[in-house]
Amino acid sequence: MTTVFFHAHPDDESTQTAGSMILASDAGQRVVLVYATGGEHGTRPADLGEGRTVAEHRRGEALASAKVTGTARVEWLGYTDSGMHGWEENAAEGSFHGADRDEAARRLAAILDEEDAAILVCYDWHGGYGHPDHVQVNRVAHRAAQMAATRPRILEVTMNRDEMRRRFAEAREAGIDPGWEVDKPMEDGEPIGMPEAYIRWHVDVSSVLDRKRATLECHSSQEDVQGMLVMDPEVYAAAFGAEYYAEPGAEPGMISANPFV
Repeated sequence: MTTVFFHAHPDDESTQTAGSMILASDAGQRVVLVYATGGEHGTRPADLGEGRTVAEHRRGEALASAKVTGTARVEWLGYTDSGMHGWEENAAEGSFHGADRDEAARRLAAILDEEDAAILVCYDWHGGYGHPDHVQVNRVAHRAAQMAATRPRILEVTMNRDEMRRRFAEAREAGIDPGWEVDKPMEDGEPIGMPEAYIRWHVDVSSVLDRKRATLECHSSQEDVQGMLVMDPEVYAAAFGAEYYAEPGAEPGMISANPFV
């Protein structure tokens, strides 16, 4: 069975689906990773060589991460990072956010058919937290699944808002201030992730958590990743020890199982 994981930027797989990718490849399944953009607006490394771009540097990090996850193939759709919500880069020429949905979907559908993909992974309907490229990933993925001859099953990686709320409550009871509210609207006006009632799959990735963290280390040029790498091990395990997926059209109710093996 082949699963295609479709992400917006290098390092997105490390925080959201790396554990599932590792479990799938360990079980002998074929894992393919497609990036919509090169992550051009990420952190510029201090040691970036002369004449070398951020995207080139991040491509190398992505390939290193792929070795950790056992990914068999890495592809790039060729669009440019659109920046965060409301940035002028959202409308820049070549940006993924501004791309024609059908054209982008055709590029992805071609890979799905080449791979005879059984599953296509994207983000939930609002990209988890409203990032314009993540939202576009959802839209393009659904269109590509319609175009592809293989008609892959779609799973949407998300964050379990109810579990996050429970974790934050426990932290506050222990005298720790998480620093923000789970239900606070993000830049797109929606709170992070999805309610548990809309999530179908809970995947326990605690058995490969050290390797999932190793994929983060591959992307250590990025400022947000650097913050995650200094997390207390227990905090990191609580935050990243499970991965959650919605499945459009599935019966309601969350299942603790691995749909990739």
